[in-house]
Amino acid sequence: MLTKKEQRLRRSRQTRIRIAQQGVARLTVNRTNLHIYATVISGDGSKVLASASTAEADVRNSLGGSGKGGNAAAAQAIGKRIAEKAKAAGVEKVAFDRAGFAYHGRVKALADAAREAGLQF
Repeated sequence: MLTKKEQRLRRSRQTRIRIAQQGVARLTVNRTNLHIYATVISGDGSKVLASASTAEADVRNSLGGSGKGGNAAAAQAIGKRIAEKAKAAGVEKVAFDRAGFAYHGRVKALADAAREAGLQF
């Protein structure tokens, strides 16, 4: 019997293989109960080009005193922020790697916000 985490990682493996074959930068998402993290990784997987998360101090301050990073509004803020950072690093096109998480809720909010801010995937 696989644990929930093992099931998620198993789902993510096939996606990572497919994205690696494309050779484009990938936007990975990781979520925990408290925070959401987004990272843009180069096409060959060797470098982190941009990253954003609700764990960053200035993001926590902008979310208000509560610092709640575990909601859709916070995910939207991170989507916008990662798109801006990626564009500053010269990345326009990415492959979306949801890391086995369902494309729903916070993951979807982050993806939609990144698209609106100008990232193509």
